[in-house]
Amino acid sequence: MSAHCTLSDGTRLAFDVRGQGIPVLCLPGLTRNMADFDYVLPHLNAQVIRMDYRGRGASDWTGPATYTVLQEAQDVLALLDHLGLPKVAILGTSRGGLIGMLLAHLAKPRLLGLCLNDIGPVIERAGLERIGTYVGRRPAARDLATHALRLEQFNLGFAGVSATRWLEEAAHQTVVTDNGLTLAYDPALREAFLAGMQAPTADLWPLFDACVGLPLALIRGANSDLLSAATATEMQRRRPDMLLATVPDRGHVPFLDEPESLTTLHAFLKAVS
Repeated sequence: MSAHCTLSDGTRLAFDVRGQGIPVLCLPGLTRNMADFDYVLPHLNAQVIRMDYRGRGASDWTGPATYTVLQEAQDVLALLDHLGLPKVAILGTSRGGLIGMLLAHLAKPRLLGLCLNDIGPVIERAGLERIGTYVGRRPAARDLATHALRLEQFNLGFAGVSATRWLEEAAHQTVVTDNGLTLAYDPALREAFLAGMQAPTADLWPLFDACVGLPLALIRGANSDLLSAATATEMQRRRPDMLLATVPDRGHVPFLDEPESLTTLHAFLKAVS
């Protein structure tokens, strides 16, 4: 059961805290919510903090102008203040990793380390265009089983994933109603996404380089269409000490409970501690 904190602008932000140990803040992807980390949660020997960004999950919808990486980074800091946590390690999936890198630039003293799940300073256009085909659009499927089949067909680069896992993914990403499935986030997120697609491409390498001195890890789906092998190689060149896992039979994004993901996560937590 999630709790809520109220931000300075009145927005109610949903969060969840479980376990004890090193505080690890889990930041989900663009359209996702704290359920993204259900699979890895039992494997983390830490105090795990999960949150729903504004406009997602159980948090308030505040409109597309507020659905930005900068605003979400500021919301993260407000949540940490609410919880009385001076420092956290961040596990950031996709969008969450971008927020993590921005925080390394803006508020580095609040970070113990950063683990990136299938994201880096160069985001491949093909992956963004694929995301653009579905973000903000209500699922055509009227039940979870049908939607699960469509997720399996749509998520290229994944192999050996059970039907049960795709059904779990369908449940995480949608809300069942009497009139079929709806999105588990504000459909207006599409407006924010399209605005970002139309903006000039930003150079994100300075954000990655801002992680200097912090324990750093990268988990990449071997078949990812958002994070190229070339970008991962350049990240490793700039940070030879960066822990790196390439997860076979995974696209964007790994589920984080794969053996390769867990090995890297456990090594990351050891480095942070």
